[in-house]
Amino acid sequence: MKGHLYRALAAASLLLSAEAFAQERVVGAKDADALFHSGDPKLDANKQVVYHIFKDILEGSNVDAIDKYLSARYIQHNPNIPSGHDGLRKMLSMVKPKPASEKLSAHVVSVVAEGDFVVVSTVQPLPDPRSPGKIYTTTHFDMWRIQDGKADEHWDEAQLGPPPGSTPSAP
Repeated sequence: MKGHLYRALAAASLLLSAEAFAQERVVGAKDADALFHSGDPKLDANKQVVYHIFKDILEGSNVDAIDKYLSARYIQHNPNIPSGHDGLRKMLSMVKPKPASEKLSAHVVSVVAEGDFVVVSTVQPLPDPRSPGKIYTTTHFDMWRIQDGKADEHWDEAQLGPPPGSTPSAP
């Protein structure tokens, strides 16, 4: 009986160790641009709207593209960015644009389109809280609802951040 208990405790200890929960790194597709196409013309058009949001607006900080790819009433469900064009313009003014590129630089894992929705998953590197100085990867998700050829609504898993200019308080 003691032997079984010892083996059970040893197995439980192994399962609870950090190494037992090690993950495979999240990696983007080799050709992210190809993921933004579909054989269905409507889904292809919807994926292209989102492609240009990523490439022209988010990566290129092209504020003129906001009017082209986002509806006038653009609803933002990210708690850190207000709805409408002005919120996105303000956010882009705080970010240094990346140099123009022929290809998308985001590390896209997948693009799924169904009806009016397009969901994009990307690699998200984060500091490892268990190993200072190291990075781990997880997946970030964005979802858009496309209406009349423009993004009308956006969701992601963002959480409320500290107010701009504040310093986070210690727990």
